Order: sequence, then C-alpha cells, then structure tokens
Amino acid sequence: MAAPEQRREAGDTSEAERDETPAERFDRNWSELLQELRVAQTGIQILSGFLLTLPFQARFTELPRGLVVVFLSAAVLATLSTALIVAPVTVHRILFRRHVKGLIVEVGDLMAKIGLSCLALTVVLVVVLVFGFVVDLTAAIIAGTICFLVFAVIWLGLPMALTRRGRRASGPSTRTRR
Repeated sequence: MAAPEQRREAGDTSEAERDETPAERFDRNWSELLQELRVAQTGIQILSGFLLTLPFQARFTELPRGLVVVFLSAAVLATLSTALIVAPVTVHRILFRRHVKGLIVEVGDLMAKIGLSCLALTVVLVVVLVFGFVVDLTAAIIAGTICFLVFAVIWLGLPMALTRRGRRASGPSTRTRR
C-alpha cells in the first residue's frame, strides 16, 4: 500500500485523507450505501402501499382508461424500484464471504441508481394520476412535467453541479473516488 504522501501525489486525495485500505473503503462504501437504501426503501414502501390500495377503492372504476394505464405503469415502476433497492442486500447475502466486496458495492451502487430513477418516475406518474383524476389531463401533464423537472434538477442536476464545483476547487489533477 502506498504511503499517504504518494497517494496525494497521484491525485487520490479522498483515499489519502482517510488513509484507508481498499478493503476499508469498500466496507465504508457498503455501509453508506445501506444507509441510503434504508431511506429510499421507506419511501418506496409507502408509495407502493398507496398504489396497491387504489384498485380496491370504490371510485377506481371511474378512472379513465388513460389514467388506468398511468396507474399500471406506476405500479410496475414501484415494484421495479422495490426490487432494485432491496437487491443489493440479496446480492450481498448470496456473495457473502466470497471476497468480492468491491463487486458487491459496484453492483449495489448501480442497482440503487436505477432503483432511484424508477422511484422518481413512479412519483411523477402518481402525480399525473392524481392530477388527472382530480382536475383534468392538462393539469396532469403540467404537474407531471413540473415534478419530473424537480427530480431532474434536485436528484441529477444538483449533484452534477456540485461535482463540477468540487473539481474546480480541488484542481484538474484531483481524481475523486467514492
């Protein structure tokens, strides 16, 4: 393992500042990922529960055909979100003690990103569903578009802007590592 000074010279300040081995970094990354998944999982469970109760409501039969398609799409995306957010735990359990923590973290990270994207789309569709049923299709499209833009700005645009800002502040040779 290279000394912290050598790692800093190589431009890897995040690991050098922590002075951790790759195994320690994987353990830390896995713990951070699990904490993030716990937060997301609660929201997905509440949203999925809401969607699962809708067909059993008396007024569900009044839903126009187009909004039934929106509902079914939201239900599928909520299910996919749940599967993807919980999957890293399953992958870890199956690969436990096989010395592939780096792979588990990498796959878990990808699944979490895709799962969160599905969650955002689920929320957008639920907003479209509610506005479409309560107001009209035009309001649904406007509300859904605004909701989509909010997610795009907060969940994608903001982290990208912060990443660019961090790179400028630390100089062009600094490589960030999770």
